[in-house]
Amino acid sequence: MAKSPEEEHPQKSFGWAARDSSGTLSPFHFSRRENGDEDVTIKILYCGVCHSDLHFLKNEWGVTRYPIVPGFQKRHEIVGTVIKLGKNVSKFKMGARVGVGVLVGSCRTCENCQQDLENYCPNMIFSYNSISEDGTMTYGGYSDIVVVDQWFVLRFPDNLPLDAGAPLLCAGITVYSPMKYYGMTEPGKHLGVAGLGGLGHVAVKLGKAFGLKVTVISTSPNKEDEAINKLGADAFLVSTNPVKLKEAVGTMDYIIDTVSAVHPLLPLLTLLKLNGKLITVGLPDKPLELPIIPLVIGRKLVGGSDFGGIKETQEMLDFCAEHNITADIELIKMDYINTAMKRLSKADVKYRFVIDVANSLSQ
Repeated sequence: MAKSPEEEHPQKSFGWAARDSSGTLSPFHFSRRENGDEDVTIKILYCGVCHSDLHFLKNEWGVTRYPIVPGFQKRHEIVGTVIKLGKNVSKFKMGARVGVGVLVGSCRTCENCQQDLENYCPNMIFSYNSISEDGTMTYGGYSDIVVVDQWFVLRFPDNLPLDAGAPLLCAGITVYSPMKYYGMTEPGKHLGVAGLGGLGHVAVKLGKAFGLKVTVISTSPNKEDEAINKLGADAFLVSTNPVKLKEAVGTMDYIIDTVSAVHPLLPLLTLLKLNGKLITVGLPDKPLELPIIPLVIGRKLVGGSDFGGIKETQEMLDFCAEHNITADIELIKMDYINTAMKRLSKADVKYRFVIDVANSLSQ
């Protein structure tokens, strides 16, 4: 007979979980594995909230296993301090500020893992809604503690605030990785950022830190002032304005497309120069139409990217610390999470909810 989540492991844990596709979260008692020789047990202080959480809670992708404790799966963010160390742990000390991103496991032996691309390992283990090596369910960061192999734990720079820095483990690495891989970091080049949300606003900040000219591409004219005067973009382009779009044809070297809704790609492709690159990191729930002629006659490239491996994620955190890059957040308490999910479904947040776990999670 299968054990209950509260009895599977020796370390008792507490968080909030959804039990069915209504997606409603409520208090949940479960357990974590004992801290092993290679493990780090982390007291969770803050956990970011991502739109992917919403998809998983409501089983909109058809893969959810209930009960589900969200937080840092498929682009999420958890930060805290070390409270237990395995005897073989050498990377961290007690009390260290640490973060955990998307992964808590991979095979460590395949070609992708050997290239520090654990995020593309066919046997990777996500931080929630995934099956761990012992056959039990993984639960995420909407909870008090988590136990993680030291290999998948990240050092959190001292000058990065834990709350506003937490979303970098999702939004930061999701845009940093493609910008590095596709060579979208050459100072003076022109970067378009399609969509000004959780990913897009960090892409603007990273683009400016790399020395790029940055134009935000959005359907919302009311975001122009914030994009330019608060986030530091150089220009703003309303994608529904045909006159402005025509004026911008062939002016951009790169576009990073963060839009998660279904949208046409042709207008974005026309904005690119010869040899331009359109890289998409959003996850629309239906296929997008890709026109081929603009690619051929402009020698343009369309690519995609997921999050990054552990080495690259640490590199991103260090880069953001050096350039004082954080996410713009709204700090919430755990008992506000269901309201936050409703607001998130309407894009009513600037630009990331972060749960103050340590100060609001009570049994």
